[in-house]
Amino acid sequence: MGSHRTQVRVRFGDTDPYGVVYFVSYFRYCHQGIEEFLRHLGHPPETVFRNPQEKYGLPIVAADCRFLAPARYGDLLELETRVQEVKEKAVTFHFRFFRPPDSGLLAEGTATCVAIDHTWKARPLPGVLAEKLMSKLGSTLASDECM
Repeated sequence: MGSHRTQVRVRFGDTDPYGVVYFVSYFRYCHQGIEEFLRHLGHPPETVFRNPQEKYGLPIVAADCRFLAPARYGDLLELETRVQEVKEKAVTFHFRFFRPPDSGLLAEGTATCVAIDHTWKARPLPGVLAEKLMSKLGSTLASDECM
């Protein structure tokens, strides 16, 4: 499966009182992973999540995450983002978090985005975006660092 890797530095504000990454922070990291994935496809996220010119949006309608090991303040995480599934009106991204040089999985999850029109009704994914997402189901994107 095609994937994109992004580095994420755990900031103090991302942690709970115990110094462990707070669960909500993982969802922010996942959104960052989607944004970087889209940039590498040549689609700036600011024109994908809300596109007033073409009158569509791409909100996240479902998300889940499974936490397997703690990440802490100061850790440099590697986030692997890939397209898990593309449907006519939706795309699901899959995420995996690692702490290099360890290869153990820290957390994993998914987020599903549905294309909507300007009336907030589901519509087909924009053609060019859908084609690029489909093409990445079988290739790998370059690494990117975002800290």
